[in-house]
Amino acid sequence: MAATAQQDWEEQTVNVQDGQEEEYGPLTISRLEEHGIAAADVKRLIEAGYFTVESIAFTPRKALLNVKGISEAKADKILSEATRLVPMGFTTASEIHQRRSEIVYLTSGSAELDRLLGGGIETGAITELFGEFRTGKTQLCHTLAVTCQLPLANGGAAGKCLYIDTEGTFRPERLLAVAQRFGLDGNEVLDNVAYARAYNSDHQLALLTQASAMMAESRYALLVVDSATGLYRTDFSGRGELSARQMHLARFLRNLLRLADEFGVAVVITNQVVAQVDGASAMFNADPKKPIGGNIMAHASTTRLYLRKGRGEQRICKIYDSPCLPEAEAVFSINADGIGDSKD
Repeated sequence: MAATAQQDWEEQTVNVQDGQEEEYGPLTISRLEEHGIAAADVKRLIEAGYFTVESIAFTPRKALLNVKGISEAKADKILSEATRLVPMGFTTASEIHQRRSEIVYLTSGSAELDRLLGGGIETGAITELFGEFRTGKTQLCHTLAVTCQLPLANGGAAGKCLYIDTEGTFRPERLLAVAQRFGLDGNEVLDNVAYARAYNSDHQLALLTQASAMMAESRYALLVVDSATGLYRTDFSGRGELSARQMHLARFLRNLLRLADEFGVAVVITNQVVAQVDGASAMFNADPKKPIGGNIMAHASTTRLYLRKGRGEQRICKIYDSPCLPEAEAVFSINADGIGDSKD
């Protein structure tokens, strides 16, 4: 099934009833050459980190002018051709509703958690997991790295996974245990997970450019960043660097959202928490912990999930913020073979 999905992605075309060809997936940037853009200019854009026509269409004009060798006239022509190929105008709510009815959801491994999320982790959107240590954030990421490779009929997306690790907690052994549970070949599962360790916030941002290049060449269904904010707490210190930190974080999150829009992947990020110790809030709030990243993180995430500890291996997931899901909770469990339903 995964091989079939891969072939469909690479061909990017299917025959429809009237004999025409309809395109699927992002358009490779080489398509611009067919519309009067010089091959040398396309090469410059690729070197600057633009690999699809969508990435050009979504980019501000001033960003293209920063590409070496791209003049104002060239930037205008490139943007004009890109926006002609990528529909960016108004459409009807009916069409949006139809598109959303075709969205793929990735199973979390727990039926209760999937029910809470309306089917699972949504593709084409950013899902944020936050909570203190030992609440299951990383374990959920490991489970999703395997379930995204399942066929569509089994709650997967028949695609690969990109995993950016900033905390050094990635463990392939966990992937093998989850793969065995779902009847997948362990070696194939590991080969389908592209892993990178980020060592500072600049490196973390640069890895997204590499991720974009890889997604343009192969079918990926999931991008995990664990954790998205950990490095920012050490690379930027004090109120004096708060503005620079938030601007850098906003750029990183904007690039994540662009990848979700371009390639339709599910983006899952984990976030850390900080305890509010000021008197008034601590007195009237039973759980004074809040996610770090401020309003920039809050506005960038499509769905925010708050994880906390339960009894034993039980964990509780609460819908903290969502554009369509009601505030509710679900209990799940961390098992030897990944995330599953609570046995109690």
